Amino acid sequence: MKWPREYPPRPIVAVGIVIWRQEQVLLVRRNRPPRMGAWSLPGGAQKVGESVFEAAEREVMEETSLTIRVLGLVDVVDSIRRDNEDRVQYHYTLVDVVAEWLSGIPNAQTDVSDAAWFDVASISALGMWSETNRIIEESARIRQAFSESC
Repeated sequence: MKWPREYPPRPIVAVGIVIWRQEQVLLVRRNRPPRMGAWSLPGGAQKVGESVFEAAEREVMEETSLTIRVLGLVDVVDSIRRDNEDRVQYHYTLVDVVAEWLSGIPNAQTDVSDAAWFDVASISALGMWSETNRIIEESARIRQAFSESC
C-alpha cells in the first residue's frame, strides 16, 4: 500500500543524500511539496525490501542520473509540517547519508526541477532548512574521518 504524502497515517521513511564531488555538494530544487521550489538534498521515500543505502543510490539515479557510493550514515531527522489547524500535514523520518560522486552529469529528473553542484561556502546564502545545513556540515566531518581511515 502506498501511503499518501499529505496527511499520512504514519511517518514516511525517506533518505536524504549529501553527495560530494571534491569540495562541492549536489543540491536539487524540489518539484513537490513540502519545500516545493526550495534547494535541498536529493532523496526520497524508501521502498519495501530496499536497504537505506540502496534507496539512496536509487533516488539519486532517479532524480539526477548520477552514480554514487554511499560512505555511511550522517543522522536521522524528523521533518514535521503542520497545517493552520495544527494537523500533521507532512511527516518524514529522514535518514541522511553521505556519499561520493562516482559518475554522471546532474540532470534533473522526476521530483526535482534543477540539480547543481555548489561550493560549500555558498550554500548558506540559499536559505535552506537549518537541518539541511547542519547535515551538510556533519557530513563533511564524517567524510574527512572516512578519508583519514582509508
